[in-house]
Amino acid sequence: MPEAIAKELTIGELSERSGVPASALRFYERQGLIDSRRTTGNQRRYHRTTLRRVAFIRASQSVGIPLSVIGGVLDLLPEGVQPTREFWIRASECWSEEINLRIERMERMRDRFTECIGCGCLSFEQCALVNPGDALAQQGPGPRRLLEP
Repeated sequence: MPEAIAKELTIGELSERSGVPASALRFYERQGLIDSRRTTGNQRRYHRTTLRRVAFIRASQSVGIPLSVIGGVLDLLPEGVQPTREFWIRASECWSEEINLRIERMERMRDRFTECIGCGCLSFEQCALVNPGDALAQQGPGPRRLLEP
């Protein structure tokens, strides 16, 4: 007879099953991204569907979406409802523009990085040609040529 699947997971079980360290799960909980109930012994118990939420969080993070944005999207879910395929589609539409901007920024960095980091450091010979007199400093701090659209 097959063993029954538990509806709740301990933090250790959720960590093992999701591949996410327990410390990160506690952090996600403090940030309101996941929730648990407490036993009489004050131990965390996560509903099994929390695995989907954690997978959604990790997948989102892997493409560079900040936790604050992930939390905002998860807030669109009604209380107690876990991410579904339809939710994932809606969520990806919410930040496709952000992902496209990140891709453009990374491509620009790839194309320009070896030539000049564009920071006004004047440490490369070429900086004297593309940034005479440290003109980029007038635009503000950081790698100005990489940040420009």
